[in-house]
Amino acid sequence: MERVHFQQEQMLDELKDLVEKGIFTKQETKQILKKRTEFEAALVRRVAKKTDFLRYVSYEMSLEQLRRKRIQRLKIVSTPATISDHSLVRRQFQIFERALKRFKADVDLWLEYISVAKREGASTLVGRVVARAIQMHPDNASLYVIAAQHEIENGSPSAARTLLQRGLRINADSIPLWTEYVRLEVAFMESLRRRWDVLGLDPKGKGKGTEEDEARAQVMAGGIVKEVIGQAVMSSELFEGLIAVVKDEPGLVDAVYARLGECPDTRAAKVVALRAIEGRTGLALVDAVQHANQSMKARCELAGGEEEAILEYTDFCRRAREMVSDPALREYLDASARRVAENSKPRTEYAADLL
Repeated sequence: MERVHFQQEQMLDELKDLVEKGIFTKQETKQILKKRTEFEAALVRRVAKKTDFLRYVSYEMSLEQLRRKRIQRLKIVSTPATISDHSLVRRQFQIFERALKRFKADVDLWLEYISVAKREGASTLVGRVVARAIQMHPDNASLYVIAAQHEIENGSPSAARTLLQRGLRINADSIPLWTEYVRLEVAFMESLRRRWDVLGLDPKGKGKGTEEDEARAQVMAGGIVKEVIGQAVMSSELFEGLIAVVKDEPGLVDAVYARLGECPDTRAAKVVALRAIEGRTGLALVDAVQHANQSMKARCELAGGEEEAILEYTDFCRRAREMVSDPALREYLDASARRVAENSKPRTEYAADLL
């Protein structure tokens, strides 16, 4: 119980300050002390569980919320700051630190700590905790994403880039990491453009023909981002997600679709085929639908009639049908889906309705 008594002593000045400011009454602080003692005893008398620490943190959070509401309602001004202005938040952090001494392997606990620190605006602490979490869990991709976002929010894109590259060396197949890396480079490209615009520089590198101009021209065209996209893990899920990230940059959209076209799965082929139909009219639309359909059928044949490939093909026919209004084209797509569905077990609702 020595540990409990020590913690009680640490609370006294803070509780006294809360009473002197008129935020809590003496009776309320007695209840706070009693409740905290119960939490402390639970952590000392038996093998503590993670939930014991989290309940303690939750209690301290509720106290802090109540303190802030009362300060606002009573219009209490604390200048200069006193011990109770930050003690409740600091205690939350201390509880997390104690919990992590016992549960270092619990990633969710690290994430909860980081979330609370961010909510309280403790930027420096967030950076330190994320760094420690990555050291403990170098194979957890989400930690690198959080760390990179933290660096970006604090104006350090180069540090964010280094973190993401480090994470990808260990987690090369992580879709969230690759997505964040591309997002970072797109944002960096846009920031350079804005800076050049303010400085009156020609981002397209026209006029002088110098190496510096050529470098700016490459950045303007998304050269860095295209390189990252070209290095990314081959994944249709990743490239589909990246379309939304680069949607305002036609050149980058083309680069993403080019990588999608290299993916061996039918889902990727479907996305590429549907894009080829978008915006087409007249004879160009007819040719595009026929070419896309033949391409998809060929991909199905290469897949050897696998269930996933057939489902993706019939889904392509359904979605392509919604993109055209010509009755003949719709019947052409329906007939194609019907023929495939007749010879296969897996059927989408659309294909089943055709039979």
